[in-house]
Amino acid sequence: MKTCLVVDDSKVIRKVARHILETLDFEVREAGDGREALDSCMAAAPDVILLDWNMPVMSGMDFLRALKDSGIAHKPKVVFCTTENGMAYIRAAIEAGADEYVMKPFDRETLESKLQIVGVA
Repeated sequence: MKTCLVVDDSKVIRKVARHILETLDFEVREAGDGREALDSCMAAAPDVILLDWNMPVMSGMDFLRALKDSGIAHKPKVVFCTTENGMAYIRAAIEAGADEYVMKPFDRETLESKLQIVGVA
């Protein structure tokens, strides 16, 4: 079974994402910020990370940089999931190491297509 780490400071978004991902046969873990997410990845790297941009403690971009520098052997695919929709944000996310980008709010079809694009669905 594929694994996904949902990283978002919104409990509601984590719950919605979990529900969608479980219907797609993913085992789901959650983190409320980038620091929790990094700790979770160090313990056991998931196949894919659904990552929020704006979070307290450690932002999505800071997490992405820390993940790149972490030395984790298996690098998970990263799908940024955010309300930030400017091309500069998307470009910055991809340049920092994100594999794909999805806008909030998202639905099952949109998320599934993004997961297919990164090769985990």
